[in-house]
Amino acid sequence: MKNRIREVLSERGMSQKELAQGIGMSEIGLSRALDGSASKNTIEKAAKFLGVDSNSLIIEKELRKASFEGTLTIGDTELDVAVLDDGTRVIRQSAVFRALGRPQRGNSRVINIPTFMDAANLQPFIDDELMGLTNKIPYVDTKGTPQEGFNALILPSVCDLYLQARAAGVMKLPSQLASAAKAEILIRSLAKVSIIALVDEATGYNTEKGRAVDALQQFLNKFMRDDAAKWVKTFNEDFFEMIYRMNGWTWTGATKHPGVVGKWINDIVYERIAPKVLEELRRRNPKNENGNRSHKHHQFLSEEIGHPKLKEHIAGVMAIGRLSGNNWQRFMRNLDRAYPKWYTAPELDLDWEDEE
Repeated sequence: MKNRIREVLSERGMSQKELAQGIGMSEIGLSRALDGSASKNTIEKAAKFLGVDSNSLIIEKELRKASFEGTLTIGDTELDVAVLDDGTRVIRQSAVFRALGRPQRGNSRVINIPTFMDAANLQPFIDDELMGLTNKIPYVDTKGTPQEGFNALILPSVCDLYLQARAAGVMKLPSQLASAAKAEILIRSLAKVSIIALVDEATGYNTEKGRAVDALQQFLNKFMRDDAAKWVKTFNEDFFEMIYRMNGWTWTGATKHPGVVGKWINDIVYERIAPKVLEELRRRNPKNENGNRSHKHHQFLSEEIGHPKLKEHIAGVMAIGRLSGNNWQRFMRNLDRAYPKWYTAPELDLDWEDEE
């Protein structure tokens, strides 16, 4: 079975001898395994010793291929991006370093963490969602040249990482502060349109007739579920306390909120989280004859994509609230910059149902 064990050893600065001793193999046997004859058992042992997922060590017989490629220009930075034949949007590894103004290094100081985010002062701000984007994606470009990239969603996530660390005051080095400044420029640009839309535009992917509509519906189908899930508290008390405080209301910990709060949640969350989400949620969760909805909108979000995205969005909204100094108008202005609504023509919305 072809594998990336030798590559990972090089990244860690480890020798084949160390690995052989660590997994109880002879150096000759390990050398043969690294040349492409490794058994699944050997790969699993190596993965455990190296502290990585065994799947990340396996090289697929045929690498994914780039169907579309292009250059995405944000500010004064040009980023190499591609859409693979399975629909994955990727940003080339070197482009991420260039976007942040970070030098490329071979060995990461932290296992399973790319070198552009392996500094010790960044580690407390890395969450599970960002970790899920750190696996390299090997692919073949349109010229047949092997490349390595990351899921394009890593770019806004790692920018947010730098901004969180800067806001916490843990950055002292000029080089890190310079990267945080670049991250701020990038995140402001990316806030105007989703990274997926930008990659599609740069590669020409969105010119394929009918693909945009089909891709959106496929996205919504993955983002949502057909049937309402069991209710689980999703919007925590800190979220509602923030809204009350910024509107000059007294927070009492109440579980029942004024109807206008439901309207604000639609505005703050569902109209900004992804395109057409609120419209689709209203279709799947219609009002009954009494004018009420049988479920909460978040009960129709999928566990795989919808709920993680909602959690991420709420965290971002909370961060904007903290930075807005308890001022509702300032909060809404900052929200419009960071998470603009997914439509351009404002509509009067009298759907004020209470979300929690």
